[in-house]
Amino acid sequence: MLLKDKVIFVTGAGQGMGRGIAQAVAEAGAHVVVSDLRLGPVQETARLVEAAGRRALPLMADVLDSQVVQSAIRQTIETFGRLDGWVNNAGVVKMDSALDMAEEDWGFQFEVNVQGLFVCCQLAARQMMAQGGGGAIVNIASNAGKVGYRNMAAYNASKAAVINLTRSLSLEWAEHNINVNAVCPGGVDTPMLLGVAEWLTQRLGGDPHELVKTMKPNQMNRHIQPIEVGRVVAFLLSEQATIIRGQSINVDGGDTPY
Repeated sequence: MLLKDKVIFVTGAGQGMGRGIAQAVAEAGAHVVVSDLRLGPVQETARLVEAAGRRALPLMADVLDSQVVQSAIRQTIETFGRLDGWVNNAGVVKMDSALDMAEEDWGFQFEVNVQGLFVCCQLAARQMMAQGGGGAIVNIASNAGKVGYRNMAAYNASKAAVINLTRSLSLEWAEHNINVNAVCPGGVDTPMLLGVAEWLTQRLGGDPHELVKTMKPNQMNRHIQPIEVGRVVAFLLSEQATIIRGQSINVDGGDTPY
């Protein structure tokens, strides 16, 4: 029970990777605050956390609204008394070629994937400092931030920013005993991956469900499951990971060599 009775906040927890992360940290013994843009999906995630024997608090929150995020932190403290860890999972991708991408689509991806993530880091860190005892933050980046993919220039660049930001925050907040790391997933079985396949097949033809079957790590004959990424996140949130600092760890089945 690496996270026994710790209180962990997971953004974008209504489905996919966020739900898997919430399940994994609950499996590791944590109580979990789960947030997303819609309440219904996070209520379902909360039920899965509670089925694992842990307490859950489902909240509707937009990471682009700092006042809403601050309110969510207040509700966390009112419910659980403290905040020990934060996982920035909320993110978006809008596929398009670099030549055709609309300015607003570029901006939106940076707003959610970088600006919203930074504000959440900042507010979470302030709470951890105020209560004493430190904490841990894990940012969900992507192997796209290291190697890049076609038709995803903004997403690639935004996730590269997350990787660099993670290093910066780790350096600045180490003196407050706040550990900051990131993970870089690859072919994870999520609705976002299917969305990429749907965009491609609309232009190239074919069945998106057949295409997505091929979008898996080269060294594995299957997709990575969200809870598997979540178990790495749970470790990074734990005291066992204090010697891992400012890193962006590949969880992509060996696809990315650095």
